[in-house]
Amino acid sequence: MPIDTDFSFAHVVPSTAKGLAAPDLLGPLRPFVGQPVAGKDAQRSWRGSGFNLIWRPNFIGEFGPNDFFLQLFFTSEQIDFTEITGSGIANRSLFEKTVVLGGAAYTQSIKDSFDGSGQHFEPGVWAHAPVIANPNEPTTVIRMGSIPHGTTINLQGTAVEIAGPPTFDPASITPFTIGSADDGATGLVPFPNEEDFTKDSPSRTDRARLAGLKPDHLTNPNLFLSDAIAGQKISRTTVLKLSSIAPDVTIPAPRPDIGGGVANIAFLEGKGVPKAGGPNGVTQTVTTTFWIEEIDDGSGQPALQLQYTQRVLLNFSGLSWPHISVGTLRPV
Repeated sequence: MPIDTDFSFAHVVPSTAKGLAAPDLLGPLRPFVGQPVAGKDAQRSWRGSGFNLIWRPNFIGEFGPNDFFLQLFFTSEQIDFTEITGSGIANRSLFEKTVVLGGAAYTQSIKDSFDGSGQHFEPGVWAHAPVIANPNEPTTVIRMGSIPHGTTINLQGTAVEIAGPPTFDPASITPFTIGSADDGATGLVPFPNEEDFTKDSPSRTDRARLAGLKPDHLTNPNLFLSDAIAGQKISRTTVLKLSSIAPDVTIPAPRPDIGGGVANIAFLEGKGVPKAGGPNGVTQTVTTTFWIEEIDDGSGQPALQLQYTQRVLLNFSGLSWPHISVGTLRPV
């Protein structure tokens, strides 16, 4: 669903504004949109596939006998980007000169590849910000998104370029007690749905919809990313690592130490104390990594590939439940 707009910012900015001397205000985000053609704003669409896992809250009896349901599906996906930078997105300040950002609007649409049913739609904006003095922050990348279930996200992070292919850390899917350290070891509460995929469960997606899903890929969905690049020749990778919390020690220093966040509607927030009350399914934190990869596909010209992993923590029933999405896409 491409973004149909010719909008771009036309803010009046001082000639001394930070970032104006930069050769490209989009910086490391430029591959998202490509280069402008014939005076039109740059646009690029990406398509691919992946996997989605979500422990979702369950009103007992609707989807099985438990207060949770583990939903799993293979995905088909499209992300459409349109540059909106124009003269620069101006941010005025009391304490330093005007700062200008580069920006790209996006829409992400995800379908269940088993039956083509729509599962996720997200409009938003990616932005690239220059070094600032108040607060003292490095160059950052930002993703601002709106999820129709009732959550908005503001993620901040940094971009680094590495030679060769990316590496993928394991992505834990095991719930843990709210307030415990998210370290893959503290306060874990594993469930049979997660541990034994050889048996059917009324509280998990029917295995008939998941032909080919291996137990190790269920417990670590990032293995799908490793599989996708097996045998590829990747010469260079731009790593975009972002989080809704700051500082997030998983982001390499220098990193944002303030800002970012998640907001939820009243229904998701809920009221009271479990189990008589509490959140219906509130998003606590969001972390994500995008890899923009330059590939030798044998044609003599570099090809681009986009991979990502995203981990959302949903709080309900006294636990933080991981919601993990992964994808591998190519430009259309």
